[in-house]
Amino acid sequence: MDTVMMARALFGTSMAFHIIFATLGVGLPMMIVFAEIMYHVKKDRDYVHLARRWTKASGILLGVGIPSGTIVGVMLSLLWPGFMKIVGQVIALPFQIEMWAFFFEALFMSIYLYAADRLPPVIRVISVIFVAIGASASAVMITDAHAFMNTPQGFKLTPSGEIVDVQPWVAVFNPSLWSTALHVLSTAYMTGAFAAASVAAYRLLKARSAPREAAYHRKGLFLALIFGGIMSAFTGLNGHATAQMLHHHIPEKLAAAEGLFVTQSHAPLAIFGKANPDTQMIEGGIELPGFLSLLAGNRFDTVVRGLNDFPRENWPPLYIHTLFNLMVFIGVFLLALAFLALLYRIWLKKSYPRWLLTVLVAAGPLSMLGIELGWIFSCTGRQPWTVYHVQKTSEAALQTSGIGTLFLMFISVYVFLLVVTSVVMYVYFKRHPIGDVLDKSDSAARTPAAEGEGAST
Repeated sequence: MDTVMMARALFGTSMAFHIIFATLGVGLPMMIVFAEIMYHVKKDRDYVHLARRWTKASGILLGVGIPSGTIVGVMLSLLWPGFMKIVGQVIALPFQIEMWAFFFEALFMSIYLYAADRLPPVIRVISVIFVAIGASASAVMITDAHAFMNTPQGFKLTPSGEIVDVQPWVAVFNPSLWSTALHVLSTAYMTGAFAAASVAAYRLLKARSAPREAAYHRKGLFLALIFGGIMSAFTGLNGHATAQMLHHHIPEKLAAAEGLFVTQSHAPLAIFGKANPDTQMIEGGIELPGFLSLLAGNRFDTVVRGLNDFPRENWPPLYIHTLFNLMVFIGVFLLALAFLALLYRIWLKKSYPRWLLTVLVAAGPLSMLGIELGWIFSCTGRQPWTVYHVQKTSEAALQTSGIGTLFLMFISVYVFLLVVTSVVMYVYFKRHPIGDVLDKSDSAARTPAAEGEGAST
């Protein structure tokens, strides 16, 4: 494996590990916000317990997300020195703002985590809203750098390779910022919700003999399904906007994602199958005539550019068609799953059947898999460019050898961190079972009522 491929493998592995913690770090705070709001609406302390336990999980994940994020930052400087030359001169601003957003998040997370019992309820809600704002802002700023790589602007490149006429704010507000940032946020919120739904469904399967615990977990599952379903639907709508952004700004990526070789109107939308560059067809797939044109331009007669319009050496890898289809399939499946579960609960007014709870246990891992596939699709679909039509990946990468040793070392670090996180999460919640928390809460609620009855007697 050459140096460029090793650099991509090492950075890709680092991102794949970090994105788990980063995504949940954005998604779970929103679940905490809604749990706190539900407490104020219903005055049911079960929602407070949901918020507190999700906060503990967020704190553990944040403790791993910080070092893994630091590693990713080091990787950028270490593996991509050519890219960092552009970052330092053009797109450094989002990274600087992100540090303040993270500080904002960490500050209010500390307040909420350690002082929630001492705060008035309204201030407690405000503090956790600020946690969610900080986490989301941090994600948007990092995503901005990624969006810049897809649609670079705000500078000029001389024939000698010198960067001139730099306009940082123009670079920040590049054409793909809003669609990309909204997609990242909605999928993070969706993943946080379905992760909570998975845990609640698993505990419901185990808590059939404990009615009080089952009632608690049903509230958590219902809240997660509502928020996860809404975010799944929004992600689908935003995916349409993203496809139109690709059509206008990165047409070869859209063509590779759909296996379209010939520029045409009434372009078909290909579902599954394999793109064959020799026959220039999708083999084994299902084609919906005209729907790719509709997706790209809201009209069936929209002309969509095919891969043959571009030099073959600039084609993205054609396997991104499979990545794209898997990502979309997972999103549609999760939306349908949330709708089905809510149908059982709201319309049919029935308990969740065991088979449905079993499927819901897989919702969180599936959502995370969709996140991983989405990032691989987004970055691989830009190849062979690091900065689209400005800098190729081979020009941005480290040119020295020895990356293989670093790869093994960091893989070991990631495995260690993953094991430690799993153990800490398991031990903490094993030592603080929800049954004990609910018993104490119910006892505390009954005591004032009993005292009141005694006083009136």
